[in-house]
Amino acid sequence: MGWEGRRALVTGASGFIGGHLARRLAELGADVHAVSRGPAADPGMRWHRADLREPDATARLLAEVSPEVIFHLAGEVNGARDPGMVAPTLAGNLQSTVNVLTAVASRECRVVLAGSIEEPRPGNGHAAAPSPYAMAKSAAARYADLYHRLWGVPYTIVRPSMVYGPGQRDTTKLVPYVTLALLHGDEPQLTSGAKVADWVYVDDVVSAFLAAALSDRAVGQAFDVGTGVATSVREVVELLFDIAGSTSKPGFGAVADRPLDITQLADPGPALDLIGWRPEVALGDGLRRTIAWYAQRAI
Repeated sequence: MGWEGRRALVTGASGFIGGHLARRLAELGADVHAVSRGPAADPGMRWHRADLREPDATARLLAEVSPEVIFHLAGEVNGARDPGMVAPTLAGNLQSTVNVLTAVASRECRVVLAGSIEEPRPGNGHAAAPSPYAMAKSAAARYADLYHRLWGVPYTIVRPSMVYGPGQRDTTKLVPYVTLALLHGDEPQLTSGAKVADWVYVDDVVSAFLAAALSDRAVGQAFDVGTGVATSVREVVELLFDIAGSTSKPGFGAVADRPLDITQLADPGPALDLIGWRPEVALGDGLRRTIAWYAQRAI
């Protein structure tokens, strides 16, 4: 089964991963309906403006579009350890997911949800969620399972690890932040660089979402999408400096490390088993592509 003519709804399509996913679907011939709370980000798609935190708005949207597949990536993407993030992440990540699941409970529609690598999961020993964002994602996963068991909603949860690549608009994230600083001749303000993460290129993540939506074996399953390779922030920054040809040395330690950070290493085994997915883009190659993309637009 391919994507030609299939009607797909992508929520959060103005975001980083959602935008890449919607464009790939369009290239594959899908009938793409993109959703955001703001204006259309790509005029080549059918855009719908809806706030999925509102149950009625969500129900109207799904009745209008009647999608075969929903990729639900909309949400409040902020991992800050701040009590002020509890309400926004609760509404943006948990309530919106429940609204989507409720709206599809009475129709035939596959749902692929974007989870979080920071959720309690086998790969991190079911460690407690370290942020309001991860807690909301964890609760959303439990609700998805409930809707599947009680009302037969066919869901799959894709948990990407640390995603990077071209077009990341949140320039406070490490890779675009350091990249743009180097391109502009500025000195990035960095933590100690000790945090270790699993870095996965955005095109590989998109491929995983697409494969998950077409796999019957993935229904009712949640799995990691990452490389399984642990790389510290220090190593990533040093790679960026090297690729950019910078002769200066990174100034680590200017910013305090974030509390409750633990290594979040993906287990790529279940993704390979369930959907036949494995990452294709190595970190060095992905960072080169990313720097080249920003270089074309930053000067």
